[in-house]
Amino acid sequence: MIKLRLDVDYPFPSRLKSFLFTALNLKNSKDYLKNSKIIAEMINESQKEVQAYWFFTPQTIPDNELLQLLHLEKHEIALHVANNPYAELDRLEKATKRRIRYYTVHGTARLLARLMWKRKIWEDKVRIPEGFPLKSFYEVPHSGLDIVCYNRPTAESVRMAELSITRGEALHIHPEWLFQKGIINRRGAFYEPLKQILQVDNDLSTITVRRKLFVRIARHSETKEYERDFFPNEEFTRKLSERGVDLFTFLERSWCSRIPKPPRTWQKIEDNVALMEVTTYPAWLEQIGKKTRNMIRKADKSGIRIEITEPSEALAEGIWKIYNETPIRQGRAFPHYGQSLESVRELVASTKGTFIAAYLQNELVGFIQLVHGDRITIISQILALQKHSDKAVNNDLIAKTVNFCASKGCRWLMYARMGNHPSLDNFKLNNGFRRFEISRYYVPVTQKGHAAMRMGLHKDTKDILPERIKYLLIPVYNWVSRVKIRLKRK
Repeated sequence: MIKLRLDVDYPFPSRLKSFLFTALNLKNSKDYLKNSKIIAEMINESQKEVQAYWFFTPQTIPDNELLQLLHLEKHEIALHVANNPYAELDRLEKATKRRIRYYTVHGTARLLARLMWKRKIWEDKVRIPEGFPLKSFYEVPHSGLDIVCYNRPTAESVRMAELSITRGEALHIHPEWLFQKGIINRRGAFYEPLKQILQVDNDLSTITVRRKLFVRIARHSETKEYERDFFPNEEFTRKLSERGVDLFTFLERSWCSRIPKPPRTWQKIEDNVALMEVTTYPAWLEQIGKKTRNMIRKADKSGIRIEITEPSEALAEGIWKIYNETPIRQGRAFPHYGQSLESVRELVASTKGTFIAAYLQNELVGFIQLVHGDRITIISQILALQKHSDKAVNNDLIAKTVNFCASKGCRWLMYARMGNHPSLDNFKLNNGFRRFEISRYYVPVTQKGHAAMRMGLHKDTKDILPERIKYLLIPVYNWVSRVKIRLKRK
């Protein structure tokens, strides 16, 4: 049984708006209890056994929309006392037509909050009179999930929450922090951990969101958008809108399928991928130049051994050593530098795909991580130890990958996009990849998203600049990335 204690202190996702409406005793607004409604939908969708206890203040009395979501079998309405226990109990029961059994007390540690709640300056919380007919929920052990999420990664927050559940504790959350992070009260966004705990919103599980000025832009993470065809429907965009997303972007996998009639509200931007059509290994050897063939032979003569390998402790440790060999790769800060061995173990163990490893005297000196999608195989990572850069390890890894794809009948092999790094682009071209033009679509989810598209905010600066100018600015970008990583370490 997953128990949830939800203290619905404030009515809106915006703290400023909540404070203003609470101080002025106002309630009507289109996003009234928006986060609470999202959480209620998540609970109702979950196949887990869940019991949610909702504690409402006088400023957060549930409206009809939320009441319809609070089904009796999973949800219980309770009182979060603000000032007048008996009057607030009477009001909540009349508004909800539910029997109230439990209470908690809304505390205010700061002077401004006490004034806003019209409480005595010296009183942080109201005192419950003797004989009050409700049972205190403080007798139920609980742990603060939004507190845990303040400065911990999602995986660790989920582990800690699951331990609390096994101990019979209720997970204590405040809906206002569903997507945002508090600073003064040290509470963090708990949507991702809660989603995993309840095992819901699977259609959003690979979505990442970035902020650009005043808009939030969502897309499928890492290689996911290349793996399968995707067409955002109305239900999908509704969920994105509820979760504060303004724009959604995805690409057309035009090497194998087309979008026949995209809606007029979508905007299309030209994008590209480095793509190779694989037929046979001998045909690929004929296609690449003599210099690349010599590099492959050089790796073999240097004693490099290439083999397909299964995820293991030894593989994870070898990858970890490669990650932490140097903080700078190709002139810019390397994002995996400093990653812990435990996190690499988790990454390797959870990977669904194929690892191709390069060994020199039983030491892992390089690897390729392949992800297999619908009519595509994707190079997710290719890395080698820089101390063995004279042995053409990466060329040998590409050769083994092409041989592997040809033997498995994988027609298309992809290696990210072209145009972000001149030397890497040359490596791709020399190894048989070609620039393949595709279309990227931007879908406005909110009115803010429509406005952002009209202003051109959906376009990345690097894609607006002409390629010759962009290449001139790459050394500047590399320098900025190196400075950022040094400051971050300090």
